[in-house]
Amino acid sequence: MRYRIFGRTGLRVSSMALGTGNFGTGWGYGSSREDAKAMFDGYRAAGGNFLDTADQYQFGQSETMLGDFIQSDRDDVIVATKYSLGDTHGAGLHRTGNSRKAMVQSVEASLKRLRTDRIDLLWAHMPDAVTPIDEIMRGFDDLVRSGKILYAGLSDFPAWRAATGATLAELRGWAPLSALQLEYSLVERTAERELLPMAAAFGLGAVGWSPLGGGLLTGKYRKGETGRQQGLGVVIHAESDARKTAAVDTLIAIAEETGMSAGQIAIAWVLHKDTLPIIGPRTPAQLSDNLAALDVKLTDEHVRRLDDASAIPLGFPHDVVARSRDTLAGAKADLIAWPAVAVR
Repeated sequence: MRYRIFGRTGLRVSSMALGTGNFGTGWGYGSSREDAKAMFDGYRAAGGNFLDTADQYQFGQSETMLGDFIQSDRDDVIVATKYSLGDTHGAGLHRTGNSRKAMVQSVEASLKRLRTDRIDLLWAHMPDAVTPIDEIMRGFDDLVRSGKILYAGLSDFPAWRAATGATLAELRGWAPLSALQLEYSLVERTAERELLPMAAAFGLGAVGWSPLGGGLLTGKYRKGETGRQQGLGVVIHAESDARKTAAVDTLIAIAEETGMSAGQIAIAWVLHKDTLPIIGPRTPAQLSDNLAALDVKLTDEHVRRLDDASAIPLGFPHDVVARSRDTLAGAKADLIAWPAVAVR
């Protein structure tokens, strides 16, 4: 496992995070404690140090199991958890949402389940469409100053709200926004329109969930397997359009050429895009398969084929700006050394 510096922080994170949404069976689907421990141990043995959970995962079981597993090497791992969705079924008005009250209550409960005195990274799980971004950011700042969390991030937030939060924190001297979590895979590339350029411009660590498109990119649904569809009754992505079919076709073709699995190729593509993938295995065998993506060496030709098969239109205003690029550069666009990071 290699490591990277996480956004504009000094935090050193492994190049692949372990999502622990399957640790437990509170949802009626997931992993036994024995399998969860085996996956934790396997990930740590591979050099992984970035563990992602949430109060809502398996209604608290994920945090409880993870809290037990990290006791022997707490200082060597980065524990990220989330608040907003509640830790029980039907959690109620004041244990859900993004409010400061929900944030503080969730953190206090998570610290107990995780059996630790601080959370390394706290995510707001997703926007509740009510709480102002300044309330969220000031709440993060209070928790950082109290030592209960070290870093703060936003998950599944639109780019304009994340940019506003990052700017407010900078202008008001609050703890900075450090990270952004988003869905990113060969079948979900819309983050390339606004979210990923914004994260690069603000120096945010970008973490991508569901790099396998909910299992679609493993090719298993073509074989008649059901996976999470049977267990949770949810499929994040189905092979519902020509672009998704082309992406799966290309993955399978490259897998056959390289001797790797389609899922390994899919994860390797996300790694190539400099986004940190969160893997979410349910069994030790799935973990082993996911970790093998670290050994995949995609050629430029492989990446081009995957990019072309999965390409999405960026839409307005990106398309009109791209058409005007040379005019904006005084007809000398090809002679300019363009910055590698998006302008802020």
